[in-house]
Amino acid sequence: MTEVIDLGEYGDEFRSDPHPVYERLRERGAVHRVRLQAPDAHHVTWLIVGYEEARAALADPRLAKDGSKIGVTFLDEQLIGKYLLVADPPQHTRLRGLITRAFTMRRVEELRPRVQQITDDLLDATLPHGRADLVESLAYPLPITVICELLGVPEMDRTEFRKLSTEAVAPTSEESEYDAFVRLAEYLTELIEDKRRAGPSADLLGDLIRTTAEDGDRLSAQELRGMAFVLLIAGHETTVNLITNAVHALLTHPDQLAALRADMTLLDAAIEEALRYEGPVENGTFRFAAEPLEIAGVPIAQGESVMVGLTAADRDGARFPAPDRFDIHRDARGHLAFGHGIHYCLGAPLARLEARTAIRSLLERAPDLALDGAPGEWLPGVLMRGVRSLPVRW
Repeated sequence: MTEVIDLGEYGDEFRSDPHPVYERLRERGAVHRVRLQAPDAHHVTWLIVGYEEARAALADPRLAKDGSKIGVTFLDEQLIGKYLLVADPPQHTRLRGLITRAFTMRRVEELRPRVQQITDDLLDATLPHGRADLVESLAYPLPITVICELLGVPEMDRTEFRKLSTEAVAPTSEESEYDAFVRLAEYLTELIEDKRRAGPSADLLGDLIRTTAEDGDRLSAQELRGMAFVLLIAGHETTVNLITNAVHALLTHPDQLAALRADMTLLDAAIEEALRYEGPVENGTFRFAAEPLEIAGVPIAQGESVMVGLTAADRDGARFPAPDRFDIHRDARGHLAFGHGIHYCLGAPLARLEARTAIRSLLERAPDLALDGAPGEWLPGVLMRGVRSLPVRW
């Protein structure tokens, strides 16, 4: 009988620093049967911790994202509807094709001046105080403002929205997770109806409502809600963590921070290394074996769930030598922080643009930036990798 490793037994230490646990698992093999931590402790799943195996699994069509193929539907899908992360070809191909008609590289590039302006405004408000929580002052408000403007979401109660979205991706309990999804579904349904009534607009959500493929195909109301959900939630939660984790890595590695300050042409490499070293997503969402298969010699039965360990894979020493060293001179290309294959993150170019703008502006305008105490607690669950707060001073 396969041993089940209970990740909950590692407690808070695993939440704050899972890397030693993943390293020990990797020494024993690339694939393990694990029980997740609370509030997901009822989930027993296969976890892939090796780089080559993870990369292959992310592109393996035998690992389905659509749980309905094996009779599984998760809470988000029940309340929000079908969206990219829980769809397989040909449905995924169709949905992604419709959104890429509206969410183009040109559209992202056109956001560059606005991203800089929002960053400047946030720093103008923050810098005179001499200290701040980086999450509250920059890492959260920048991406949420950008994604809301991009989608055409009106000025809403950002505090309330943040609470709901964080609870959806890093739940503290099953009850609060359910409430968050119910309220998000209601909000998005209303938002789309308001947009329809208001008529044509230049924003992305307006474009998605009107987008039609050559064969006349369009997104249904439920698909629009799913698309708005994945863009709004994934479009800012991950970038909050990317900016925060990157700054945290730089401030806890003064030699690397000094190297970057001395040569800002290293900024792109520093962001890629931050994505590898402490990426914003710890594990990919569940995949399901559509047929019996083997991964690294481990048999996986049809219908069993599989999680791809993105954080674990990116610290695999067989792919990245001295993986626990944060080194901005490293060639970190090939990391899996944005995934791989057909589900590769649609918003990766926007996330990189925001991180580049935020970190460059922060370092240029706060030359003696330093930590101002310990970071807040790491987010619960096994999906997101980030801290709730990061106190800094200058």
